[in-house]
Amino acid sequence: MPASTVAPTSVPSRDQQFTIAVSGDILPHSRLWRGAAENAANTGYDFRPMFELVKPTISSVDLAICHLETPIAPADEKLSTYPFFGVPAQITDAIADAGFDRCSLASNHAMDRGVKGIDATLAALDRNGVSHAGMARNPEEIEPKIFQVNGVQVAHLSYTFSYNGLPAAGGQAWRSALINPERIIRDTRKAKTLGAQVVLVSMHWGNEREWAPTGYQRRIADEITRDGDIDLIIGSHAHVLQPIEKINGTWVIYGLGNFLSDMPTTPKDPPWPASTQDGAIVTASVTVSQGGEIVVAQPVVTPTWVDKNAGWQIRLVQADLENQDLPVTTRTALYQSLRRTKKVLADFIAD
Repeated sequence: MPASTVAPTSVPSRDQQFTIAVSGDILPHSRLWRGAAENAANTGYDFRPMFELVKPTISSVDLAICHLETPIAPADEKLSTYPFFGVPAQITDAIADAGFDRCSLASNHAMDRGVKGIDATLAALDRNGVSHAGMARNPEEIEPKIFQVNGVQVAHLSYTFSYNGLPAAGGQAWRSALINPERIIRDTRKAKTLGAQVVLVSMHWGNEREWAPTGYQRRIADEITRDGDIDLIIGSHAHVLQPIEKINGTWVIYGLGNFLSDMPTTPKDPPWPASTQDGAIVTASVTVSQGGEIVVAQPVVTPTWVDKNAGWQIRLVQADLENQDLPVTTRTALYQSLRRTKKVLADFIAD
């Protein structure tokens, strides 16, 4: 070998890692989008101020996933609220501005505005550079896809328990994805075949108003995690926070509550509980070892609370409890929210 030639040396492989943040239902009711209209001086809709206080947390991770429960209203149709939602496209501007990279979309409201609503939702997210799972414009789009986060190959899938009795949009069942253990297992295996190292699954499930996971949730979680292909389950729908636990070695976040909503908590028939204003940003680090082992660290819960009296601001509960400039009534409400959240998730809340 000539003296000037240096023999190549092998570079030892290293663990790969990324951080993730997930949050609960984004559910813009009519009063809420009227507030967004006021933010825009009635020249459109601006939801960005509602996310301003949580933006630093969301934008600090490598992968932030939201859950947009409601479809976007087609441009040539009127907005609508419960029971069939069609919300302003500008909610996706705020989602992107807050730092979300991706959204799960399969929900019981996915079919509310039919084919045009699904197409409008995906177009609005695409316009903002936010990727998505759980709705589709063609049969291929609903299939598992791989994307990279810090060099790690990731798949994210999204499923819902129902469409509130509505038929599949345009009679096309592939437009969204229902919870079916056989399908989910098949999809996760396909994702692995495509090269996914990490598989994340969003599940729209559970009973509204109830903090305890149902037997259905536990049974499905057990069935789909037995083969070890799923690394994290991210739950939504109950509109209140639900526990986090490990099943078959996989962290299951049963329900993240409401991230942004306007559930009526004053006397109605019946009123929603005050806990529907509670939510959480759940963060975790995901490590792929040199040998290919996937380790999702214990999730960390950052409690949130929707301050309806301050323009539906999503507040970081613990941080704002330290803010002595806030009104006593707001601090009291934050304290009550934290107490409620601790009853469900105390072991996961950072000091």
